[in-house]
Amino acid sequence: MTICLAALVLAGSAVILPAIASADHHEAAAKTQTVALIGTEGQTLGMAILEQTPAGVLISVSASGIGEGEHAFHVHEKGLCDAAGGFTSAGGHFAPDGTAHGYRDAKGHHAGDMPNLFAGADGHVRAQVLNQAVSLPDTGEGALFDADGSALVIHAGPDDYLSQPAGAAGGRIACAVISPPKSQ
Repeated sequence: MTICLAALVLAGSAVILPAIASADHHEAAAKTQTVALIGTEGQTLGMAILEQTPAGVLISVSASGIGEGEHAFHVHEKGLCDAAGGFTSAGGHFAPDGTAHGYRDAKGHHAGDMPNLFAGADGHVRAQVLNQAVSLPDTGEGALFDADGSALVIHAGPDDYLSQPAGAAGGRIACAVISPPKSQ
């Protein structure tokens, strides 16, 4: 196995992420996935890189056209991003254990709950979020690569971390499909 290093610049600092070249394409694909974030008009707004780490899935996001301010950021249950339908095709929040929504809920939170993102005055957001409740393989607890995949969704407003079922975060303004690697 050969290990290559690639530099990714986020929020003004260089982050080194390993890119693994392997004869077993599935091994490398299961560890990292790059997905396109699309907006409500079907336009590409940016991208997200999901990397399986020993601590969970590290999600690096870079997108423009989001709108200044705070925005809820969640993993949703289905890998479908139909812009014409306002991304309702992505279903609800990813919650394989049936927990309630929100970090402030005494009973726990959805596996798909993540901290809010912040977009600058130029509408650009750059962030890294570690979600310890999900994983990229297609089996096991928190698996995002299940039969229908999953999606990353950015909402119009902030998550209040308590309101059910989605934190009073407003409409869905960006979506990215997370799907299992295709067989070669």
